[in-house]
Amino acid sequence: MKNRYGEITKDILLTLALAGVIAVAATSPYFLINVARAIIKYKKYNKNKNYKVSDYNLSKSLAGLNKNKIIILKNEKGKFTIELTEKGKKIVKEILFDDMKIEKPKRWDKKWKIVVFDIPERKLGKQQRNLFRAKLQTIGFYQMQKSVWVCPYPCEKEIRFICEIYEINPHVNIITAEEIYNDIALIKHFKLPLTVR
Repeated sequence: MKNRYGEITKDILLTLALAGVIAVAATSPYFLINVARAIIKYKKYNKNKNYKVSDYNLSKSLAGLNKNKIIILKNEKGKFTIELTEKGKKIVKEILFDDMKIEKPKRWDKKWKIVVFDIPERKLGKQQRNLFRAKLQTIGFYQMQKSVWVCPYPCEKEIRFICEIYEINPHVNIITAEEIYNDIALIKHFKLPLTVR
């Protein structure tokens, strides 16, 4: 998957995913601007001198999302409500997937997270394996063997989400290990101090 959405659009969608439904007064003729301002505090963009965001760009992005049935705007009892459609929820998943990172904690817990998988040969099976391997590499895993990947940081939630996207949950396991024999290559790869062993 490749993210096709700009930062403003992503912020609108992710904020809606978190908030559920947002409501604003419907009395203003500039309701799209009011909706946009209710969704994101756009002044944060202006901290970057090279990236300015106008009310027009915010409302334009919102109108485009509504036109493409990614969000739905309703006028109910003097208020506009805005929420994600099923299509919008799917796109949010894609955005979260594309932007996924494994957070590096301040201190390593001295435990290895090992992902092992055996995706059976069936329709799309080979493609799913290749996509899964590519995603593991992208988010920072180290390949020990063809279907054995290692990371020193907590990542269970992220792996389960990837498995959900690729529909491979039954074929993937996550193992937590306190020791891996001959782990020097791993220590060097992840730039962990030898003193933590």
